[in-house]
Amino acid sequence: MVAIVSVVPLGYVVFSTAELGAGEAYDFLVRPRIGELLWNTARLLVAGVLLSAVLGVGGAWLVERSDLPGRGWWHGVLCAPLAVPAFVNGYGWVSTTHAVQSFWGAVLVVSLSYYPLVYLPTVAALRRLDPGLEEVGASLGHGTGATFARVVLPAISPAVLGGSLLVGLHLLAEYGALQLLNYPTLTTAILQQYGTAFNGPAATLLALVLVAFCLGLLSLELLLRGRRPRYRVGSGATRQVTRLGLGRGAPAVVALLVGFAALSLGVPLLSLLRWLLRGSSSALEVGELGAAAGTTIGLAVAGGLLATVAALPVAWLAVRHRGWLTTLVERSTYTTSAMPGIVVALALVTVSIRAVPSLYQTLPVLLLGYAILFLPRALVSVRSTLELAPPVLEDVARSLGCRGSEAAFRVTLPVIAPGLAASVALVSLAVSTELTATLLLSPIGTTTLSTQFWADASSVAGGAPGPGAPGAGGGGETPAGGGGGGKKPPPGKQFKN
Repeated sequence: MVAIVSVVPLGYVVFSTAELGAGEAYDFLVRPRIGELLWNTARLLVAGVLLSAVLGVGGAWLVERSDLPGRGWWHGVLCAPLAVPAFVNGYGWVSTTHAVQSFWGAVLVVSLSYYPLVYLPTVAALRRLDPGLEEVGASLGHGTGATFARVVLPAISPAVLGGSLLVGLHLLAEYGALQLLNYPTLTTAILQQYGTAFNGPAATLLALVLVAFCLGLLSLELLLRGRRPRYRVGSGATRQVTRLGLGRGAPAVVALLVGFAALSLGVPLLSLLRWLLRGSSSALEVGELGAAAGTTIGLAVAGGLLATVAALPVAWLAVRHRGWLTTLVERSTYTTSAMPGIVVALALVTVSIRAVPSLYQTLPVLLLGYAILFLPRALVSVRSTLELAPPVLEDVARSLGCRGSEAAFRVTLPVIAPGLAASVALVSLAVSTELTATLLLSPIGTTTLSTQFWADASSVAGGAPGPGAPGAGGGGETPAGGGGGGKKPPPGKQFKN
């Protein structure tokens, strides 16, 4: 049932694209402009995922496997970019310098926004890893680098691959930051088709191309992950992790991390503060801001719980009953997340109006949209934890008289509880900054921090966006590419037929 609901937007895209006809669709796709958009999307995807993986894994290794001073504090700093949505990050960078309006600028900004999706699961995997494995590698004569490459990296590869997959899906669907950075991709072209040419079939055809990219990512991740079971009974030997001494290099490493924090957090936050102080109308209604914050928290928690509940049976089937059918069910839930939020929202609007008109612009449809958009975040968290829960524990519980569901509830659920909590948190962070679907699906009068920020940033009041900027998450999109009180970036290339 979860898989069927999650592919509703894909069905809408296929049905809408069918209006073009095969010949017209082919003529549309072979245009030079489409080739340019494909190249831009592909190279951003490759470079952004690789850089995010390097940043995430490198930061996790420094925190968990070195004697870095203030490791706990640095862990919080490296997680903090999740509190800065990508479109807010892009807004801050463009307000500071137009030099980022290029390919490498786009790679830098999106990687700074999304690398925590790799960092967090990698930290969790390193904390679960038995230090004895690394000691064995060292006893065989391997140095630190060789031990990491041959022992540690293969052991934590599911976490790294899962996080990298999430980064790739976010990059495929990212619009707001890329529009502000003046970097055209398939997603920006989709929004331009909807907003300027009013060409729905052409836009959904481009969304199908994004789905093809998504299928490629899923196949690659599945191939690299393999089918080897990774659970074990027991927690291994209890021993202290041997941390690498940085020695005289410690000040240089700390300075590098300070500079990294300045890029990922300092630039966007200082830019927002600067426009707040310079703005002509920086006074805000505290009551409105409080109401928006309350609505954001409520929707975030509800969306996180719904997505986690939906992900649990899918992850259970994928891990406990491996096979081509269960793999197909799990992989199908990822396809929608590669589409821009506006496509998913329009699909739900169309279905709700035609099937159950009374549900149009209601909270259930909005929460359903959140669950569909961010189900992959929940799946990655739940599945990575469930893979570490030994099925033999359930067999023992059943041998003691527990039924199947009772054994799962009493034995497996406590084991995977940290993964469920992480799922709720990650999805809630994403929901709190989602913008496009919220604008299209929310009931009239519903205001969140993201919609408030966008309304202020799009108005002539340059000072308002600062305090209203969303405080958590990293997957927001904007319905139009514009800036607030700073210089508006040069308009992106319009999609031309």
